[in-house]
Amino acid sequence: MVQLKYIKRVVLALSNSPVYGGQAQLEGVMFGGKEHTITAIRRNDDSIDYYHYKKVQNPILQKLKKIPLVRGVVALIESAGLGSRHMQFSGDRYDVTPGEEEEHKEEGSRLQMILGVAVVGILSFLFGKFAFTLIPVFIADFFSKWIEGKTGQILLESGIKLILLLTYLYFISLTPLIKRVFQYHGAEHKVINCYEAGMDVTVENVQAQSRLHYRCGSSFMLFTVFVGMFLYFFVPTDPLWLRLLDRILLIPVVLGISFEVLQATNACRNIPVLRFLGYPGLWLQLLTTREPKDDQVEVAIASFNMLLQVEQQPEIAATLNHD
Repeated sequence: MVQLKYIKRVVLALSNSPVYGGQAQLEGVMFGGKEHTITAIRRNDDSIDYYHYKKVQNPILQKLKKIPLVRGVVALIESAGLGSRHMQFSGDRYDVTPGEEEEHKEEGSRLQMILGVAVVGILSFLFGKFAFTLIPVFIADFFSKWIEGKTGQILLESGIKLILLLTYLYFISLTPLIKRVFQYHGAEHKVINCYEAGMDVTVENVQAQSRLHYRCGSSFMLFTVFVGMFLYFFVPTDPLWLRLLDRILLIPVVLGISFEVLQATNACRNIPVLRFLGYPGLWLQLLTTREPKDDQVEVAIASFNMLLQVEQQPEIAATLNHD
């Protein structure tokens, strides 16, 4: 009974507090609230530049976001489109001397020019999800002569998916550019952890925080592997064409359930008996985050503070870079 009351207090506290999220960018961090998103990047002259984008409050989407399972898919697609806008800003400016942006700005691809940055970001997300879902099916089917049966095939498929995920993350983390992005990812988590702990958001306090966070998208990627594995036991694996069709049709279901699992583990993170449920996702973040340097934390703090300012004084947004 005491444990149940504690859970209710945690959920109530989370529901009454503003929830902020973010994404690492090239030499910067994006933070977003209910209506506004802000990216701060470190320019090559050591200055900090900002980009603002106000979320589109579509009535239909707002209703869909209140429906369990459906809200996760909507949030992910929205996040992919929104993140692409901010990534384009950081990619166009982070290594360009201020004042020379137009001279160095590369022409976008024809697809991007026709469809727009947000749509291309969503298409890239969907393509990646389809590839990540279907490639393990073909590999597992190749070994069907040696590993037969539904259970063996599903376990093999899920194992291959997990190996592909870990291998991909490990090798991209070795590149200098992505390593710095992962450092900014760590800075983003540290700022959120500092804020949610009720501490002053200073470099010293932020650096004392963990670079891991229960609500991270990295945890979500891992949850899709395990959620998918359990769901696949309820659909046929033979013949191959039906297996592929099932995997495609189940993608939104897997995404929706994984999102709910992510939210649940975050709500339970302060409950001793249940906090371990989010540990696998935290372990994966050991690959997708790195300890940031003080100057990187400064950029993350600048982004977060600017977001808070814009939320209190929306007119400030007009002074920032925006679409």
